[in-house]
Amino acid sequence: MNILSIDNLTVSVSEKIILKDFSLEVKSGEIHAIMGPNGTGKSTLTKVIMGDPNYKIEKGTISYNGKVLNDMPVNERAKLGIFLGMQMPMAIEGVTNADFLRSALRAKEGDKFKLLPFIRELDKLTEQLHMDKDMIHRGINDGFSGGERKKNEILQMNILKPDVILLDEIDSGLDVDSLRLVGESVMRYYEEKKPAILLVTHYQRLLDYITPDFVHIMRDGKIVKSGDKSLALEIEKEGYDKVGKGDE
Repeated sequence: MNILSIDNLTVSVSEKIILKDFSLEVKSGEIHAIMGPNGTGKSTLTKVIMGDPNYKIEKGTISYNGKVLNDMPVNERAKLGIFLGMQMPMAIEGVTNADFLRSALRAKEGDKFKLLPFIRELDKLTEQLHMDKDMIHRGINDGFSGGERKKNEILQMNILKPDVILLDEIDSGLDVDSLRLVGESVMRYYEEKKPAILLVTHYQRLLDYITPDFVHIMRDGKIVKSGDKSLALEIEKEGYDKVGKGDE
């Protein structure tokens, strides 16, 4: 069983403390949803797990299967099987989606990489996500809408086959149909591979498609309340001001 462990993590950016003694454990086969008001450190959490150098770990540890990740570069974390679906994926001109994914998968699989199965899976996933075929041969996210960029993140997830999946507001910018397609794709992968999933969202609607085992409310850089999916429904009904505040 793979286990992502975060122990008493305090993180700063530009000398401002964002996460404060944050602790959480996510095991393979578990889906954890992080919710909370803006500015509570939800996106910071995903970025620091992935190794964004803009964030400084003041104390505490991030470990994966007992291996401490604190000083490990992003590419090494990716090779371990950690994937981040970003809130605002950047565009990269001159590097096509197909070239990027082929290179990334070859770096991960080495001599096991086979071109023909890669092409077949890419075609299948593009069709499942209702993406235009020409997007595969365009620069990464170049000219893509917000929703198309999010679908592209899920395409990458399916191709790279991570063991730990971090999804940072993957639902933002998606219309109702695209949200369903993305949610179904994540759950299809989940049922097949049973990864550990940590997703950040503001809205309960995503959880209609990606069903969490645990829901956590963050406030001021730490978890103040945890529960099952019913906690997300309570948040939608009552708002963050009422839910979780009394538990701090």
